[in-house]
Amino acid sequence: MYYSIRHLTKFLYSNSVSESMMETRMHPRSDQNQRCLTFHLSVSPRCRVFSYRDHLANHVHHFDIPGQHGQLVIVAESLVEVQPSSQVPAFLAPDAWQDLDALVEQGDYWEMLLPSEFAIPTPALDALAAQFDVRRCDDPLMVLHHLNQQVYEYFDYVPRSTKVDSPIDLALGTKKGVCQDFAHIMIALVRSKLRIPCRYVSGYLFHGESDQDRSVHSATHAWIEALLPQLGWVGFDPTNWLVAGDRHIRTAIGRDYADVPPTHGIFRGRAASELTVAVRVTPSAGTPTLDQELPVPEDWSILVEKATQLPEQPPPPTRQQQMAQQQQDHK
Repeated sequence: MYYSIRHLTKFLYSNSVSESMMETRMHPRSDQNQRCLTFHLSVSPRCRVFSYRDHLANHVHHFDIPGQHGQLVIVAESLVEVQPSSQVPAFLAPDAWQDLDALVEQGDYWEMLLPSEFAIPTPALDALAAQFDVRRCDDPLMVLHHLNQQVYEYFDYVPRSTKVDSPIDLALGTKKGVCQDFAHIMIALVRSKLRIPCRYVSGYLFHGESDQDRSVHSATHAWIEALLPQLGWVGFDPTNWLVAGDRHIRTAIGRDYADVPPTHGIFRGRAASELTVAVRVTPSAGTPTLDQELPVPEDWSILVEKATQLPEQPPPPTRQQQMAQQQQDHK
């Protein structure tokens, strides 16, 4: 399956800022069962964009806009090929816990076993673990399948009920959140109670007409991957009670959201910023020919056009307003 992905991000500032520095992690990975065929990043105001790979092989693009500007628009476009993933079984062999411990001992997985900024055990998490009876029993895969279902059934998916920097205790206290919260909670449970290496995955999810997904189609998505013997890293999506498959498109991996935000930056100036994000994931049966561009949905073209329009400038002050301001300044 091929997916065309378009990801628009717009920062609108209340006052013009004099400089913006930004990092993005929007370039889909090429590993396991997926391959990024093309990627293009457009930035307005125009600037030079640089890139590198971090220690987990995530693609990172960064740029600096030194001039005055009232908004920043980033448009990422990708074409990704995703191969059908092999079927994940319901359980493993009876000695899978011993195999897992041997696998961990032989490798370097400490980053994915220790607490991290957003996936840290708390008394509220310990209470949930006791309620769920999260412990080493049966085999690792059976426990993870069950925990994936428990998180899905316990929490309500409510957009904007938390923020990107909200601690897990907020979702634990209200029993509602978004995909990021559910991923952090499951990661913290898996690491602290099961001692299984577990990592955060940022990316996209294709929503078909017949799919019963809770997550919204116009946003990025997040899920988790756990290390298992014989299987390697296996993805679990507690937001939608899924095992990650060919509808999940991986952009970046890390300990938690703090490692892999789609955008991360600062600006120079006194202004408030308003963020707008839009995502489109469109399936395709095959790749377009070399002389054929990817089709662009009409609503997406209109969205990009509106996003790149310059903010309305206030009319210049009248002579009377200028005189009134000068009198005010001299008081």
